[in-house]
Amino acid sequence: MLVTARPRRVAVAAAFALLAVAGCSSDDDKPDAGRIDVTTMRGAFLQAAEVGPTWTAPTASADAQRMVSFCGGASTPPSIPPGADVVSASLADEGERGAQTLEQLALVYPDDKAARAGQSLLRAVADGCAPSVSVPAAVTSDRSEPAYTETVELRDLSEGAWSGFVLIRHKTYEARHPGTADTAVAVLTSRNVVLVDTYAIYQLNTSQAAAGFETDWKKLVGSVVQRVG
Repeated sequence: MLVTARPRRVAVAAAFALLAVAGCSSDDDKPDAGRIDVTTMRGAFLQAAEVGPTWTAPTASADAQRMVSFCGGASTPPSIPPGADVVSASLADEGERGAQTLEQLALVYPDDKAARAGQSLLRAVADGCAPSVSVPAAVTSDRSEPAYTETVELRDLSEGAWSGFVLIRHKTYEARHPGTADTAVAVLTSRNVVLVDTYAIYQLNTSQAAAGFETDWKKLVGSVVQRVG
């Protein structure tokens, strides 16, 4: 089980135990070296009980055809590159002083070439993200958000047979309304699949980045890709 601490403890603990199948399967247990199908990706997604006892699947499912934002501020999420079958699953852990979310999205293409083209389109969006953006306070009829600054870091990323990039976003609210949001959007491709795995932790009443965040998102992403091989 992958166990995370409740958000009310302010930070996510790095108390993960990798899934028993990770790195321990025999050659007979590994998926075929050819095309990855939708069923394989759906089965590779983490379930709430595997992440931790306080995690649940939201009652209302997220729009499977909508991606998360890559860039900071109120940026528009990228469009899903065409030609793929889309598989998705959402998980959340809500505490007294914040929340954690995990968005798992797989774009299953007919072949490797189409998957690489899809990843290239997403990388172009990531390359265009501003490294930092400041957003003024916003008050509307349905929401109120204090002013904040959000930074975005783009890194290359490899995990076994999967390669691509990750966007690390850190949002800090103005001092009189302390709070943070740390988000990792990992985009990895192997064979005919593009995986977009997004982990985020939101904290109230603190200006410090979430402890263990770097370890946590790597474990979550790694557990999914190790199931596929």
